[in-house]
Amino acid sequence: MASTQITPTRMELTKTKKKLVTARRGHKLLKDKRDELMRQFLDLARENMALRQKVEAGILAANKNFVIARAGMDEATLHTALMAPKQQVSLEVGKKNVMSVNIPVFDTKTRTADANDIYSYGFAFTSSDLDGAVKSLADILPDMLRLAEVEKACQLMAAEIEKTRRRVNALEHVIIPQAQETIKYITMKLDENERSSQIRLMKVKDMMLEDAHHYSERA
Repeated sequence: MASTQITPTRMELTKTKKKLVTARRGHKLLKDKRDELMRQFLDLARENMALRQKVEAGILAANKNFVIARAGMDEATLHTALMAPKQQVSLEVGKKNVMSVNIPVFDTKTRTADANDIYSYGFAFTSSDLDGAVKSLADILPDMLRLAEVEKACQLMAAEIEKTRRRVNALEHVIIPQAQETIKYITMKLDENERSSQIRLMKVKDMMLEDAHHYSERA
């Protein structure tokens, strides 16, 4: 229902109509944004699920290899072999704007390009099972980083979708109906004022004609 504090003038009517046009345009843009965010979010969610399954399977396989390696080596030798890593991975976090959402982008670099630098020990006193365990962890690392990137992107996009959904609902169920009700109220009041003015003019005209008639009779 329109507020009784609104002054029913033509200027207010014009202003409210412009507000309604802007609200409808904003509603459409926000709906398009929400739909596109949902599409990209679902793509990321599917990728996230596939990556999580792959990473969990890789970690499980690596743990099994480490258990086998530990069974074939004494604990001191195992700890010594893994004490000083030879390879190093650096991670730089950038941002990519997707529908006004800044999602993280990971860029990784290894200290050396030699694939064998993942082994920080000599092969003479270690078992091949340890080599397999280290290799399996090295292979799964890019997927783990991509999983972290995708999961964070999903969280940020889900928050933006919820925020956009609230704005769409506010426009659709509050602002636009209020503007329409205000336009209806002002139009009705203006019509009433116009009819009242016409009635007053007609009465004044009748009074003037009646006075003129009485004057002519006295003359």
